[in-house]
Amino acid sequence: QVQLVESGGGLVQAGGSLRLSCAASGRIFSLNNMAWYRQVPGKQRELVSIDSTGGRFIISGDNAKKMVYLQMSSLKPEDTGVYYCNARIKTDWSSPWSDYWGQGTQVTVSS
Repeated sequence: QVQLVESGGGLVQAGGSLRLSCAASGRIFSLNNMAWYRQVPGKQRELVSIDSTGGRFIISGDNAKKMVYLQMSSLKPEDTGVYYCNARIKTDWSSPWSDYWGQGTQVTVSS
């Protein structure tokens, strides 16, 4: 099966930085479009992007290593939430593209 494992979450003060990592492993024939989502308290899960965060968060990836990273800077208390890794994967040549999710990593920003 496919596993996505996030790491790097934790507690940080406002204005600080964190770097999240996500590693995909398992039965992966083809991998496309790794992304980050977050779910903050009281809101629906949302896609994280450089635009949605005012340029504070930058996403990068290493397709060869099946990794995606989220560099978060100038963190604010409202960034507190659970951050999830997402990837669109085919497990073999005939399978459809399917979305897979990590278990999530907690990010807490204190004021």
